[in-house]
Amino acid sequence: MAPPTTLTDRALTGLREDLAGEVYLPGDPGYDEARTIHNGMIDRRPAVIAQCASQADVSNAILFGREAGLPIAVRGGGHSVAGTCVIDDALVVDLRRMHGVVVDPENMTVRVEGGATMGHLDHACQPFHVATTGGRVSTTGVGGFTLGGGSGWLERKFGLASDNLLAADLITAEGKHVHTDAEENPELFWALHGGGGNFGVATSLTLRLHELPRMSVAMLFFLPDHAPEVVRTFRDLAAVAPDEVGGGAIYLPAPPEPFVPEELVGKLVCGTLFTYAGPVEELREMAAPLFALKPVIEIVTDIAYVELQSMLDDPPGLRNYWSAEYLTSFPDEAVDRFCERGAKMPMPAAIQQVLFVMGGAVAAGPSDYPQPWRTAPWAVHPFATWEDPALDDRARQWVRDVRTDAKPWALDATYLNFVGAEGDQRVVSSFGEENYRRLTAVKAAFDPDNVFRYNHNIAPAP
Repeated sequence: MAPPTTLTDRALTGLREDLAGEVYLPGDPGYDEARTIHNGMIDRRPAVIAQCASQADVSNAILFGREAGLPIAVRGGGHSVAGTCVIDDALVVDLRRMHGVVVDPENMTVRVEGGATMGHLDHACQPFHVATTGGRVSTTGVGGFTLGGGSGWLERKFGLASDNLLAADLITAEGKHVHTDAEENPELFWALHGGGGNFGVATSLTLRLHELPRMSVAMLFFLPDHAPEVVRTFRDLAAVAPDEVGGGAIYLPAPPEPFVPEELVGKLVCGTLFTYAGPVEELREMAAPLFALKPVIEIVTDIAYVELQSMLDDPPGLRNYWSAEYLTSFPDEAVDRFCERGAKMPMPAAIQQVLFVMGGAVAAGPSDYPQPWRTAPWAVHPFATWEDPALDDRARQWVRDVRTDAKPWALDATYLNFVGAEGDQRVVSSFGEENYRRLTAVKAAFDPDNVFRYNHNIAPAP
């Protein structure tokens, strides 16, 4: 693609006239707000931000960007922890105005526009007591989350978010509309189960819904001296838990919340979290061995799923660096390493080191999608968020150290939504070599010029 050219007043006027949404240029009121993203480490200045309000807007914006010779980045509704949704001197196709959600409880489906977040989705579904697998916070964008695979609290019961994808509408690099489902453009539909935004801009997704009449949660915090026993107990309980159970073990500084005693705020604690698609009485009985270890903080309650999804929201504007390793097992030696590294967490910072239980419907789900990591029973997710730039090097190194600790038990594949830029080979291995070759053919069919390359990129086959 040609390098960016000087944008003419005529071209920009045409873009403004073509869009029902808004166009922002450097210096415009609202431009700085429009370019700010969740990760406070990212400070980039796009040439044009097109806040699209419709599918036609997306098409017009793409055609404008290509004619102007601008790189094109796509911003959905959520995090983009690596910052790939905002690129210097590029056109940003911003979908956040497109956040409509239409629930069809009779057919148990929901249609979600490309800029919607989990909060939009879950609030729309809650009155009907239905849900589909979402993430673990309300601020995640549904589009990028689902097309990247989609791991969340309900995955052991309902499968990954992408397992519940029934159809998608995309705008291609040529500005054309493409519909895809299991029957129409089936190879593209296959590629969207993990392949992310490589093939076009997803303007809407149709997802399968499930009944979810009850939800409960048990969040228990312990002093770090007891962490190895706590993590082993959590591991053993989670390994035999029914599919209705999700959750994790976590190291983190105790947050300044009403349920945290003042003397513990900011102090390192080890926690366990069980989510349960059922009543709290059953959850309390299942987690009894953890209660026997005498947690210093207990939150055990029935909870609406929409409230659970916002309970752990991380604030925007912090500096973020994440990664993950998916594990074939989690023996006592792995527990010890997990706890030793957790005790060395950079402080003070809002950093989290998490062990997620996988399995259930994730491992039992479709095996032909490009998601070799889905067979893993465990995932270790170092989730570094901090405020002080002086901690940058230390926080990033800590994330790498957590990965190194987990390597003896790790698959050569990971859920890419959890990671930033970790090299081309990390992308290939996370799809699998054979799957990656198949993905490159789909890429060549729908984006042969690699217009949509600011992502975990799949290069088009020659």
